[in-house]
Amino acid sequence: GKLAAYVHFQHLGIEPFSEQFAAEPLFQQARNSVRPIKNHLMDASKIVGVGNIYANEALFRANIHPQKNTGKLTLDDWRRLAATVRETLELAIANGGTTLNDFYNSDGEMGYFQQHLKVYGREGEACEACGAIIKRIVQVGRSSYFCPKCQKRR
Repeated sequence: GKLAAYVHFQHLGIEPFSEQFAAEPLFQQARNSVRPIKNHLMDASKIVGVGNIYANEALFRANIHPQKNTGKLTLDDWRRLAATVRETLELAIANGGTTLNDFYNSDGEMGYFQQHLKVYGREGEACEACGAIIKRIVQVGRSSYFCPKCQKRR
């Protein structure tokens, strides 16, 4: 019943389209964390629904390096990041998701968000914002793409 469903989802984190997905609660949740921000964004016990592609893109749009220590993000960093996570997910939804290989949705259509990717899968290409070369690193077995100029590790 309803209780079983509630208990099943109780361990999940903040949903990006909820009112709780705001700078202050995110800042408070993460202030003592020492792990990289990209790992935090993809941890479903902290934030739900942010996969690898969308984490890369949101961090780029917020000018935050994927390896930055989560606990060192300022309230202003969280304001930018909360906004860019939402914007990235909204853009992806509006474009039918991201098709990287041969994925088709239930209507037999491909997603088109990949046409809006700024860093993901663009290693060695020029950053559209500044012209620097997009870099790739591996974090927890996943590729992280970033612009070393736009996303300085401060």
